[in-house]
Amino acid sequence: MKRLLVTLALGLFLMPGAHAAGFEARAVTPAPILNARDLGGTSRSLADYRGKVVLLNFWASWCPPCLREMPSMERLRVKMAGRPLEIVALASAEGPNDVKGFLSKMKLSFPILLDADGSNTKRWKVFALPTSFLLDAKGQVRYVLTGPTEWDEGEALKIIESMLEESPVLPK
Repeated sequence: MKRLLVTLALGLFLMPGAHAAGFEARAVTPAPILNARDLGGTSRSLADYRGKVVLLNFWASWCPPCLREMPSMERLRVKMAGRPLEIVALASAEGPNDVKGFLSKMKLSFPILLDADGSNTKRWKVFALPTSFLLDAKGQVRYVLTGPTEWDEGEALKIIESMLEESPVLPK
């Protein structure tokens, strides 16, 4: 599986402009199950983020397009501070040592979860990295993007802003 993901990620990286083709709007459906552990070993699920718009990003430390978009996710986190947005990055088929090595070079303040066995990646039908899902405050998938983007500008920012505007304030 790793070889396939590397090939697909490199294909996206080598495309002219190396930008994703655009967001795919999805029929509003409940998100698949997500069970992962953070770097401290604590179990996490999407229920931990209910009531917020969630940017769920599947990535890997060996994926150049993934690494290129990470700084824009951190800038988005800073820009949206105090608003009901959670950015969650799921390291696909990687263990904690690989991820910690990467994080020693790039400081990120949003949650990083591990999918060491790739079970979440398979369940969410992720076939290329990076792949990102935008979930509404009710935990429903609204948009999918395969490939990298600049999260703090353009189409990505417009979609996130519109989702935040329509999000009801839900009890926690």
